[in-house]
Amino acid sequence: MADAADTPPASGAKGLSASKAARLVGNTGPRPTAAPVPPTTSVEPRTPVPPATPALPDDVDGPGPDGIWSDEEISRLHETWGEFVRRRISGDYAVDDFGFDPEFTDRVLLALMRPLYRSWFRVEVTGLENVPADSGALVVANHSGVIAFDSLMTQVALHDEHPARRHLRMLGANLVFQTPFVGELARKAGHTLACHPDAERLLQAGELVGVWPEGFKGIGKPFSQRYKLQRFGRGGFVTAAMRTGAPIIPTAIIGAEETYPMIANAKTVARVMGLPYFPITPTFPWLGPLGVIPLPSKWHIHFGEPIPTDGYPGGSADDPMVVFDLTDEVREQIQQTIYRLLVARTSAFG
Repeated sequence: MADAADTPPASGAKGLSASKAARLVGNTGPRPTAAPVPPTTSVEPRTPVPPATPALPDDVDGPGPDGIWSDEEISRLHETWGEFVRRRISGDYAVDDFGFDPEFTDRVLLALMRPLYRSWFRVEVTGLENVPADSGALVVANHSGVIAFDSLMTQVALHDEHPARRHLRMLGANLVFQTPFVGELARKAGHTLACHPDAERLLQAGELVGVWPEGFKGIGKPFSQRYKLQRFGRGGFVTAAMRTGAPIIPTAIIGAEETYPMIANAKTVARVMGLPYFPITPTFPWLGPLGVIPLPSKWHIHFGEPIPTDGYPGGSADDPMVVFDLTDEVREQIQQTIYRLLVARTSAFG
């Protein structure tokens, strides 16, 4: 898998529209930079975070070389967590305009996801050098797997594997934030609605923003259509990137399709429950709660070479053809990378 992922696929030349071809080969000179969009309310620009042991507080070293915790380290860990709980109770912690709580995200939410990331899905990550350390960028990835574990695993990958420990600020559907408890946790993790103003504010502030443009069409597609990208909507993510000059990072994820092989969709049940789909898998609902346990597929996440957006003429973000061509280019790169990763892997579970 590493061989295929180490060489990001070039954008295919077949099937390019005339405007796209002209833009790729006809414009040899530099393009004017689009004017940045000022945020409507203040969002503090991010500062790089020095690397640290991701699963532990910064002031705790963890177990020794023999894997055994010393009494001093255990005491320090208890003291650190005690201070964390005290600040929670007293309200002595900071959140930004979106409700992002970085300490709670690091100590609780990411800690809960790490066992899945490391031991269950055994996620392999490549292309992290393509993700900027201290500036804004838009991560665009394929979506699959019935439950959106792919977005959560990407969040862990960028925080734990990237040298700058980047927090991924994801753009989610209305349903996420309308769901009790889930919506509150999403806000604490720094995520927000998939809308232009929020995306532009975050990008302008230098944040790393994640979007899965296939939406429910991607995670709710049948297993027979696995790894075939669905439509990317109207390209709203491209517009946000172009207006702020942020690069787009096409990201390919394989392994998620096999976690819950969806063999049917109970549309009547979904309609009654107000859900976009109701999956029928080989284990759910037949095994009851056990059917919710995802299959232990082997994952690979590849962050592709950034696609710049800061060289388009002013007003290009409002040109439907330019937006469509760039959206198609991003989708094509992700699809080709998926094919390369699938050819390179030997087993979906090995």
